[in-house]
Amino acid sequence: MNIPVLTIDGPSGAGKGTVSRAVAKKLGWHYLDSGSIYRSLAISALDKQVDLLDEAAVAEVAKNMQLAFECDDELVVKLDGIDITARLPTEETGASASKVAAYPAVRKVLLQKQKDFRQLPGLVADGRDMGTVVFSDADFKVYLTASAKERGDRRFKQLKEKGIDANLDKITQEIMLRDRRDSERKTAPLMPAEDAFYLDSSDISIAEVINQVMILTE
Repeated sequence: MNIPVLTIDGPSGAGKGTVSRAVAKKLGWHYLDSGSIYRSLAISALDKQVDLLDEAAVAEVAKNMQLAFECDDELVVKLDGIDITARLPTEETGASASKVAAYPAVRKVLLQKQKDFRQLPGLVADGRDMGTVVFSDADFKVYLTASAKERGDRRFKQLKEKGIDANLDKITQEIMLRDRRDSERKTAPLMPAEDAFYLDSSDISIAEVINQVMILTE
């Protein structure tokens, strides 16, 4: 039985989450935010004071953590029963998640957890290697990106709206560094799948992006 999958990959701040949740809701499909899985792992490792440079120890945390996703208009993520949603978008969490996501042992542990989200009537999977690795056989693939400046502006506004103190220049620099680290890592580097629809959201509205993705799935 073929369960349809739409993958939306791309760098941090490109709008993947907003677009993916909206499309999943319109299609009536399940939703996977793979970035939240890695960010949740980073939070768990930090809370347990595990050395992020210790690949085996981080992989052990990944094996034992219990995650629950509740998604309507907004995503709610619970780690071991505790709501950690507010901690997910912080720069510390993002930078730490990028580090642990580079470990092959960690990716192996979390790979099956992600595959298990593929259930009827379908799945919208948002991440960095959904179309290239996790769901390489996906029916529809999108690579959504935007300039580092535009993504920095978006993240800055997002954090300020949530009352989180932020520095625009620092955010943009960290986005550029994360892009480089994610693109150059040996395991599942950030890159468009060969058969992905490439979409730059720098100068178009989120509504237009959603519209273009919906057309793709028709």
